[in-house]
This record gives sequence, C-alpha cells and structure tokens, in this order.
Amino acid sequence: MIYKKIVLLFVFLGFITSLSFAQQASPNNAAFIRLKIKKLNTLGSVLYFAAHPDDENTRLIGWLANEQLYRTGYLSLTRGDGGQNLIGTEQAEELGLIRTQELLAARRDDGGEQFFSRANDFGFSKTFDETFDIWNKDKILSDAVWIIRNFQPDVIITRFPGDPRAGHGHHQASSLIAQEAFEAAADPKRYPEQLAYVKPWRAERLLWNTYNFGSANTIKEGQLRINLSQYNPLLGHTYGEIAAISRTNHKSQGFGSTAQRGQMYEYFETLAGDPLKESLFEGIDIGWSRIPGTEKIQSLVDHISSSFDMEHPEYAVKDLIKLLTEIEKLGDHYWAKQKAKEVQDIIIACAGIWIESYASGPKYAVNEVVDVKTDIVLQAENIQVSLLSLHTEGNDDAIKDRKELIYSKLESFSTNHRVKDITQPYWLLQPHSLGSFTVEEQQLIGLPESDDLPQVTALFSIEGKTITYQTPIVYSFNDPVRGEIKNPLVVAPPLTLNLEQKAVIFNGNQPKEIELSLTANTDQVLAKISPILPEGWKISPSSFDVDLKHRNDEQLVTATIYPPENPASTDSLTFLVSYNGHEEKARSLRAINYEHIPQITWFPLASAKLSKIETNVSAKRIGYISGAGDLVAQSLREIGLRVDILSENDVMHQDLSIYDAIITGIRIYNVNNRIRFMQPKLLDYVKNGGTLVEQYNVSGGLKTANIGPYPFRISRDRVTDETATVSFSDTSNPILHYPNIINQEDFEGWIQERGLYFADEVDDRYKQPLQMNDPGEPVSNGALLVAKYGKGKYVYTSLAFFRQLPAGVPGAYRLFVNLLANENN
Repeated sequence: MIYKKIVLLFVFLGFITSLSFAQQASPNNAAFIRLKIKKLNTLGSVLYFAAHPDDENTRLIGWLANEQLYRTGYLSLTRGDGGQNLIGTEQAEELGLIRTQELLAARRDDGGEQFFSRANDFGFSKTFDETFDIWNKDKILSDAVWIIRNFQPDVIITRFPGDPRAGHGHHQASSLIAQEAFEAAADPKRYPEQLAYVKPWRAERLLWNTYNFGSANTIKEGQLRINLSQYNPLLGHTYGEIAAISRTNHKSQGFGSTAQRGQMYEYFETLAGDPLKESLFEGIDIGWSRIPGTEKIQSLVDHISSSFDMEHPEYAVKDLIKLLTEIEKLGDHYWAKQKAKEVQDIIIACAGIWIESYASGPKYAVNEVVDVKTDIVLQAENIQVSLLSLHTEGNDDAIKDRKELIYSKLESFSTNHRVKDITQPYWLLQPHSLGSFTVEEQQLIGLPESDDLPQVTALFSIEGKTITYQTPIVYSFNDPVRGEIKNPLVVAPPLTLNLEQKAVIFNGNQPKEIELSLTANTDQVLAKISPILPEGWKISPSSFDVDLKHRNDEQLVTATIYPPENPASTDSLTFLVSYNGHEEKARSLRAINYEHIPQITWFPLASAKLSKIETNVSAKRIGYISGAGDLVAQSLREIGLRVDILSENDVMHQDLSIYDAIITGIRIYNVNNRIRFMQPKLLDYVKNGGTLVEQYNVSGGLKTANIGPYPFRISRDRVTDETATVSFSDTSNPILHYPNIINQEDFEGWIQERGLYFADEVDDRYKQPLQMNDPGEPVSNGALLVAKYGKGKYVYTSLAFFRQLPAGVPGAYRLFVNLLANENN
C-alpha cells in the first residue's frame, strides 16, 4: 500500500472518510485556506466518468473544483494496467500500480478526488460488446452505481459517447456504463445489497463533455459552451496551466503537457435530465438553502469568509469551531458530514497544527511491533491547543495526562504499533480474472487505495473543541540529492522469495538452473521451502531449509529444473513456505521507484512461468538498443543468446559487424532524440550484411521520417484479439522457414494482442508474409515487413513480442529467432 502524508479528519464512518483518506492533503498556506473557506458555501458535486488514467479532462476538473468550488470526483473504471509504459519495463498489475499513483498525483494538482471500479484494463478493445463480455458488465455497472450512491453527485459528466466515435471499446463502455448507472443508482430494486450501507441516489443530469482532438470533432451547434479562461489568483494559475501541471503527472504514458493560456472553452451535450441553457448546475440548489434550518450556518460562513485575515489565519479558529458545532447538529446529512470534514481541515490548518508519525525502520514483518515517534508542532500563536491522547489501534495511549502545546515548540511522543497484515494493494490480494479484480468487501470498492493503513490517532482540544485526527505512519530519511524522502511503511511476510526471471525458457530437454533469493524481513527466520511444479516437471533439490538470523539477511539457493518430454502447456512454478506451524504460498517483494510518485511495494506470489520451446538458433550474438522500455533482451538471454546493450557511442564508433543481428527496443524512434543520428549507421550495417530488427513505434512524434531503407507509414491499425487467425501470404519467405518452420501452432498461447500500430502504404520492395485481422475487419498484412537491403536483411515488426517473450510464449520465440537469422550466412 502507498501511505501518504495527510491529516485525516476522523469525522464519521463510511465512504466519505475512507475515500478522503486516500487523497493526499494540499499545502496549508493562507491562499489555500482562503480557497477552502470559499468552498464552504458550495454544496454541489460532480462526478466525471471515463475508462482509463489520462482519459480525464484535467482542465475541466480543475475548473469545477477550484473555480466553481464543487466537490469533484473522477471515476476511472480501470487503473490502466493494459497500457504501454514509456518510463520503464513494468507491465500489467505493476503498470496499474504506477498509473494509480499518477492519477492521485494529478488529483492533488487539480483538486479532484479519485475513484476506481474493479475493471481490469485487459488491453485495447475495439467494441463495447467485447469489453462488456470480458469485464462482466453487471459487475462493473454495480461498482459505478455504488460509487454514485456514495458520492451523490448532482451532475455526472462522461468523457466519451457510447458509440464508435469514442474509438477504444473501453471508452464506449465507460459512457454506456455511466448512462445506465445514472438510472440504476436511483432504483432501489437495482443492487439492493448495497442499501445496507447507502441509499438510492438520483443525479439531476447526465452530460457528455464533447471534444475536438485528433481527427475526432464532436462539437456542434446547440451544445452548451462554457468559458474556462479564468485566472485563479489564489492558485496563481489559469485552468489551462493547472491542466498541464496535472496531466504531466501521467509520465508513464508520455503525457508531459504545455500550458494553454487565453480563451478556452468546453462543450456539453445533455444525455439525461433537463437540457442545459446557460450553466452545468442550472436549476440545482448548491447553497446551504438545500438543507432546511441552516440560516445560522450560512451567516457564520459569510462572516468567516468576509473577515478572514490572510496574514493571521488563526483569527478564524474560534468562529470555525462555532460553525463546526452548528454543522454537527444537522446529524447524518450527506452535506453535513462533508462540510464538517472540510471545516475540520480548515481548523487544523488555521491553528497551525503540524503532525507526523515516523517508523524507526522502513520495513517490518507481519505481527511485529513498530516503534513509532510522533512529532507535533503548534505553528500559530494565541491558540489554545492540548493533546488529549495519542495511540495506535489496539495499543495503549502514548500520553498519560493532557499535554498543552506551546507555540513553535516541537513535541515528540513515542508509541508502538503491532502490524497485522501485509501492505498489499487491496485489489491484488486475491487472483483476478482477465476482466476484473476480485474484491469481496463492498466498502473497499471505489477506493484508490486501502483504507486500513498503519496510522496514529491523535485527540486534540482546540479552543475547547475536541477533534480527532489520524496520520499515517511513514519512514523518513534524507537523500543527499533529493533531500528528505518519506516512504510508505512496508509490512511484509516474514520471508520473501524473489526469482530473477519471470519466465524460465527451456530450449529442448536440457535442464536449467534458477537462482532463488530469500530475504528475512524479521529476525530468526526458520522455514522450509517446497517448490510446486506442474505435472511432469522436476526440480532438485525438491525442498530446502532456510535459517536466517537477522532482518534483511539473504540466502541464495540454486535449483535445477528438468523439463518433461512433452509438457501439456506453459505453466507456472510456485513455492510453499512453512514456518512456525503455518504453511502458505511464498510471496515475492517487488519495489517500484520513480521520483514523480511515492515508492510502491507489493507482494505477488513468488512464481515463474515454465515454457519449453523447440527452436533452432542461427544468430547468437545480438546487439540491443533500448527504447521506451521492455524485457526482450533479458528474454532472449533465456534461450542462450548473447545480448549486448548498445549505447549511442557503441553504435556510432564500434564495429557492428561483430553482431549477427541488432534489435531496436519498442518505440525507440519516438523517445530517443539521437536515433536519427544512429539510423544511417544502422542501415549501413544492414547494407554490409547485417540483420536489423525494429520493433513497433507509434505514428506520432517520430524522431526521423525514414525508419527503414524504403518508405512505409505507421498506422493506428492493430489486431487486439490474441487468438486471431494468422495466415501466410508469402509461404516461401525464408522468415517462415529458417531456422524454424513456422506454422499455426506458433500463434497459440499469445497474450493480450497480436500486434499494434501496423505498417501501411508499404513500398513494394518489402515482403509482407503475415496476414491477420480482428473479427469483422479487413485483413491487414502490416504486422511484419521484411526487405533485402544490400547484403543484409531489414525487419520491421508490429507484433507484440514485448509482451509475448517475457510471458514465455513458445511460438513467439521461434518466430523471433527467425527474424534475427540471416539465411544467407
């Protein structure tokens, strides 16, 4: 789990508190406080709907949250697991973890809140029918209804239409889900099991935020036009600038953005509810008058707003406490709970209370006791603040008597916390299907992160008002370059087992050694590890003992795996760990570190795919020029190839003839500004007898116009059905025969997709030996181009080898080996 430095106001149980806990706090400067006070007068909410991280309109979200002052949420149905990654090699669940944090970072910048359904991004889909079949439409619809019933938006806005104009099948599906959920959330007969926690909710209207980007222009006469050109002096930005700052958080997708200034408009079409004429909320009461008997509250809010002193926010504390007291009298009303939370946020900021809790170490094992130090400083003068209690769940109070806080004096308190569960993302606790994650606890659904993070609870008396706050336990250290770093506290199994390979590839019947790295996450770990193999596979040793004395001690174990003669299919090696009379599947520890997001740690089951292939190999020494990030080089080493990673200096100054083939990594022609200088040298290498294999690139932002020896264009065409039939249009082509004879069986077991960004408008000098298509679409022959150039061979492939090879797909290996071969040698 990712723990963030926030002050959580423990106001009430339920969805609002849980979701708020996952959103990181904004800076508590005077301008921010002033904006929050202005927001107290607005009792309106809007929920934005789309399919993926980066689909959201950050300009509109920023404007809704900070100019119109609505409570603004973004529901991304997926976490973006099936996308591409421009900053590293993470795919699938790990990419979803990265993109989850990128969305949370975006919301911190634009002022929105973030929600998710259980839908898994399984990859590009061309139709909503396919998307619904794989997701299980009813399951994802129920999630959307649940989130609407909790968030209670007055207005719902969908990013996409529910038809082919949306492009991606997930985009279409997100709109159709929004449209059906708009009605279903109000119907007590739909998903009645949710009514144990929530009530039916009817939003006032459903809108489509139309757009004009790329070749898609859905803006037309008669749509409502809203001006978003305002400058917000409290934030110091226009909404075009806020949008760029927010959107640039999507670094894994290469979405760094330049700020827009000047006239900016958004357009809307009504899908349900009363048609719009002038504003998004016309006819909707968004003031305190929507709650009867709130005249005194309205008067207090007006007074606090008009009298707020930017240089002395603490002057507002007493009036804010009066306001909080009046709001609490309203009871269980949605807006009473929400505004009570907002007022407490403002009180803690105006009173200048700074609180943070630190663990003494970065990582602990389940059931260990963590020593925790909590620092508190009162940073505002002339405010009466006392600490009444300080504790962690299930532990004694850290203070015995009331402790009065003194202005600018740092107070430190020691307590401890027994950690009970590993800090695993809640949606990854159980195995999941291709289409959706398994989450059985209803109240977790929608949360961006888990709501049970290790934390410290502090009870304060502020000018006589008792308020409870919670702050997560973090680990803090100083980096000599970046300064202070605060990482989430990691709670791990007592023992973790990591394998270097995600897939172990056997070429023939020869056994293969693997290395297991076992790490103690506590002291005195005595355990037995028993490998679990599919039928027919053998391993030596069949089990082994672990004896690690100290935390962070490691033990390396080498095991030999023997493949069967005819394995049934690609399967996985897992491990059983036994200690203290307890037996469970062993887990790995995976850490993901990028500077733009918090550290991510998770614990997948320790496993490796076992794949046996039968491939001849002709090219044995390979040069690899890395692109946006993939695991192809490591995968080729699994079948015994020598793969050297080449730098620009190597390409420009080394004798490349020592390589049987050179491969360029995915999207290198999109991300490497220097590739245009390397390209002539690479083509000379081909002309002199070498083999160059270029993996897929996208059409936009190519660093050089000529990526091959002869012209072709990169399109947006793809084949998303990984089981789509592949036919051979040039059966005599050596690439289908040497050194391996390729047949239909070599296209079995592929994952996620056949290929993407196929070539078209191809020069006649290229051969195109493969044909394929998604159901109901024209046949494409742009997945593989092969050309003789001088004495050598040039290959451009849009096939998704970057997914297939790390997954251990046998036929993908056999075909890729053929791409590398020079049949003339």
